[in-house]
Amino acid sequence: MRDVIDGPLPDIAVRFSKFLADIWPHTALVIFTRECTGRPRKVSGDPSVVERVTIAELDALHTRMTEGTPFDDQTVIAGAKRKVWALLDATGTLLLVLPKPRQRIREVPLVAGAFGVVAVSIRHQVAQASPAYLAESRAASSERARTIVELTDLHAATLESILSTLRSKDLDDRRSRITASETASSALVTLRSAGESDRNLAEEAVTTAFARLQGELRPLLQHRPVRVDYVDPPVDGRALPGEVASAARAVVRSAVLAFAAQAALERIRIAWDCDGGNLLVEVRDDGDGGLDTDALVRQLSGRVHTLGGRIDVESVDGWGSRVAVAIPLDVPVARPDEQQLGDLNPRELEVLGHLATGKRNKAIADSLGISESTVKFHVAGVLKKLGVASRGEAGAIALEAGIRADTTSRHA
Repeated sequence: MRDVIDGPLPDIAVRFSKFLADIWPHTALVIFTRECTGRPRKVSGDPSVVERVTIAELDALHTRMTEGTPFDDQTVIAGAKRKVWALLDATGTLLLVLPKPRQRIREVPLVAGAFGVVAVSIRHQVAQASPAYLAESRAASSERARTIVELTDLHAATLESILSTLRSKDLDDRRSRITASETASSALVTLRSAGESDRNLAEEAVTTAFARLQGELRPLLQHRPVRVDYVDPPVDGRALPGEVASAARAVVRSAVLAFAAQAALERIRIAWDCDGGNLLVEVRDDGDGGLDTDALVRQLSGRVHTLGGRIDVESVDGWGSRVAVAIPLDVPVARPDEQQLGDLNPRELEVLGHLATGKRNKAIADSLGISESTVKFHVAGVLKKLGVASRGEAGAIALEAGIRADTTSRHA
């Protein structure tokens, strides 16, 4: 299990599939998680299945299932009815496996426990996401949203054209026309509901996001004599992109933990608001104002700046401390280099983060646990995709985008 959870998050399904190979021989495996708004599907196996399985199909199965109760039956996956085995974890993460023919599912408690570790690991990795991961996730979310809008508009126009023709009084055979009209109308409804389902996955109501924050803070503060006052966001506030909601919760968690480490502290105030274009986050305390503001800014700025936000931290002796953050709800108009960042794969983004710190290939190889020749290969790919001639230029783009090396982890 250590090998499964220790590595790049986008490939966790591949590693888990290898872990299950002997216990459950299977042709395909899918992990569906709402934690990762950019890439909610983690897949491994038969391309004809994993490349065609849709969020709508997984979401439909997700809503039918009960936590901890396996699903062992046929359902529509990748456009066809297939025999699948699925399990819904307590985190809300779904595991779907297509067993090989005539294979009996065994060791269910072991696999359920192992998947629980995977699901919690995904949640923790997203909560502690590096700026590089955030940049990649937001780029993926934006690209998926753009593609969905284009395809929905195209198919909707086609279906509406068909409906217009079928409803024409100039056509004969009334019964066939009615049947075809009903089929096209049903397809149009399904198409629009699928697009809406994907938008719901990629966004979170601001009140829901704030409620989740309160649930996450409760165990962190249960043994600390600190009163927390919550100022709820407006109920009619704009929905938050998943990356913004996740980043806002992470900022508040970090600020609260920093505030709570002070000796003299009785009260913390947490407020969220929306001004139409930004999520406004404010955390205040009534401490003695002895907070290390420079350290907290360094800790928070990478995540905030990656999303195009602003951060202000102040601490006044005898008057307490304050963290204020504004995060845009709309993706900023991308410069050419930002668009190119979206072309980098997760490993290239990791290497780029190290280039931003000026590391040489050997040091990067040691940090990532890969060979120096592999680093050279990734550096060449980064330079080509960013359209730059030197490591320094690539590092400058990374710094401006808020991408830094994650020095706290090592990928095997």
